[in-house]
Amino acid sequence: MRILAIVLSLAASVVGFGLFSYGITRIVAVLRTGRSLDGRRRDEPGKRWAHLLTETILHTRMLQWKPIGIAHWFVFVAFAALLFSLATAYGQVFDPAFALPIIGHWVVYEWLSEIIAWLSLLGIIFLIIYRQVNLRRGRSSRFFGSNLGQAYYIEATVLSVVVCVLLLRACEFQLLGEETSVWHFPLTNFLLPAGLSYDGLAMAITIIATIKILISMLMLSIFGLTITMGVGWHRFVAWFNIWFKRESSGKPALGALQPIMINGAPLDFEQLEDIDDDTPLGVGKVEDFTWKGLLDFTTCTECGRCQSQCPAWNTEKPLSPKLLITGLRDHSYAKAPYLQAAEEARGGLATAVQEEAQRPLVGPIQVEEGFAGIVDPDVLWSCTSCGACVQQCPVDIEHVDHIMDMRRYQVMIDSEFPTELNGLFKGLEKKGNPWNMSARKRLEWAKELEFEVPVVGEDVEDLTGTEYLFWVGCAGAYEDRAKKTTQAVAELLHTAGVSFAVLGNGETCTGDPARRAGNEFVFQQLAMENAETLREAKAHKVLVTCAHCLNTLKNEYPQVGVDLEVVHHTQLLNRLVREGKLTPVAPPAGEVAGRTITYHDPCYLGRHNQVYDPPRELLGAIPGTTYAEMPRNRERSFCCGAGGARMWMEEKIGTRINLNRTDEALTALNSQLTIADSGSTAATNGHAPADATPGAAAGGNGAIATGCPFCRVMLSDGLTARQSEGRAAESVEVLDVAQLLLESVHRSKGPEPAEGS
Repeated sequence: MRILAIVLSLAASVVGFGLFSYGITRIVAVLRTGRSLDGRRRDEPGKRWAHLLTETILHTRMLQWKPIGIAHWFVFVAFAALLFSLATAYGQVFDPAFALPIIGHWVVYEWLSEIIAWLSLLGIIFLIIYRQVNLRRGRSSRFFGSNLGQAYYIEATVLSVVVCVLLLRACEFQLLGEETSVWHFPLTNFLLPAGLSYDGLAMAITIIATIKILISMLMLSIFGLTITMGVGWHRFVAWFNIWFKRESSGKPALGALQPIMINGAPLDFEQLEDIDDDTPLGVGKVEDFTWKGLLDFTTCTECGRCQSQCPAWNTEKPLSPKLLITGLRDHSYAKAPYLQAAEEARGGLATAVQEEAQRPLVGPIQVEEGFAGIVDPDVLWSCTSCGACVQQCPVDIEHVDHIMDMRRYQVMIDSEFPTELNGLFKGLEKKGNPWNMSARKRLEWAKELEFEVPVVGEDVEDLTGTEYLFWVGCAGAYEDRAKKTTQAVAELLHTAGVSFAVLGNGETCTGDPARRAGNEFVFQQLAMENAETLREAKAHKVLVTCAHCLNTLKNEYPQVGVDLEVVHHTQLLNRLVREGKLTPVAPPAGEVAGRTITYHDPCYLGRHNQVYDPPRELLGAIPGTTYAEMPRNRERSFCCGAGGARMWMEEKIGTRINLNRTDEALTALNSQLTIADSGSTAATNGHAPADATPGAAAGGNGAIATGCPFCRVMLSDGLTARQSEGRAAESVEVLDVAQLLLESVHRSKGPEPAEGS
């Protein structure tokens, strides 16, 4: 029996390690078909190593979902410890009493191995149960669309290996008899009945050790033969994917959109005519992705966290970030033999490979003739670029970058994009704003103010003696609701004695909507024009009210040679209140109490730029308000639906994203009003501003507060729709945080004097 066990173990090991090595070479060969990247993916290696170890060993991204993260951590540790238990199993096949040299009978090692085994057993059982319960949610399950067969196999493998480890430990305790004590087998000494024969225990150890080896080698063999098995391969490739992530600081791939890369370097649009005609601008074929993009696809473990947070998927649209990535993965590996073969040899490839090579990367997936596309246009254009997928991904896949690269190719090379974007591009190119309005109207918002707003080049030569350039933005200058925010901010700055100036007619769109729509030409045109204006104005500190302007000026304009200190108005106003330069005042006694407020985190302020606390602190500084936090907030805030140039595209599939978010805001407000009416303490989900007044909402008005004009437009439209249906009170409003602050600051001036006094 022992000879058979040895032969089986060694033969399986040769096959297992051989196929696994073969799988590695195939994966590397596929990655080599991708384009090169710039050297920034290797910058600051010390930081990259530190972050890799932190993110993997401490499970920092996994623990965004704490119970799941904790359970997975024990399974992860058990998988790492597999090397020690596997080495022991090989020895036990030859000698049932074998133990690892030095540490084999070290009590610390024995305790740790048994604790890890039990906790990983509990962990994998918890994950198995969780998957089955979650799957009952149907399309709402984050596992919807995942390869469940592969997941079940991995779960069964982990469960089987852990059980083998525990049984082997129990057999070892009995086998050693008087040579050991229960303290060396603290959690396994009770698993088997006493009095088993030595020969029977030795045979049991040999059999179980062999089974353990066979299970492990079968797993390696399946991995080697199934290189698109992300749920298995992520254990090995995630380390590389995390190390080569975009930011050496460890931040997810949010904020700035990366420039178009040509031969590993950013494209210089001034030399556009010098590049070859066949050079792709963006991604039009799978081989146009960089090797890091292909590594992203390979690493996806199909956990579906991205899918669970995606606003498009949650409103019945076809975009699932998970299914997008897995579809690209399957296509890249299916097409790889065609790309790797010499041109003259491609005709001899299997028909399936040749047909895969003919499929368009972006095209309808349901066709009567021709080849179905890999990514349906409805999938590509459903993305709001909110970044929820990137934020949630535990292995640092850069979904948004890949989507935007495909959009670039569709717009600049194929000229295939939603017809609604024609008006956007026309307005940006000819008038410098997406509303296609005259630049002469950019300062009309200032006419209603009681003080003069300084204009650079007219009232001041440049910004040398001025603290802030107030970047008004297109929405802040042209959109009626956003203009009220602009006026509120200007009045608050004037009240606080902060010096500022605006560019007036010299300001044009930052280019954010063009870039997110894939039109890099227009973005570069606007960015370079604004860069020159900012240099001439000697701008250094810039104040913005638009989260998209904040992101573009702060994170993307360095790509065109302009580095600015960009501050969001909620950050500055919060500081001014803390410094006592602005004084919010409660409503007078006897009047209806202040508002009940819930706050919506703009994606480009929150997830993309990590500004979460200043708006909440500012709302908390307004006396007489009750605060209600929405369930999906901060990092998990749900998008309003305007990002990714969706502001200028109609939603024709599923339900409207803005209605989904509006309903959530109204539910939060109504819940708070109900609590206030009952006289209970405000339920604030752990995020109540310190100065909020519990119960103040009784009979008061509700407000959905935000800090971005795009969000305000979308939520206002959603609220109007719900009010017209009778599903929202007429007293509820959507207001910018600055307006709520100004309303309170106005009270500090006292009542208006009576006429004739």
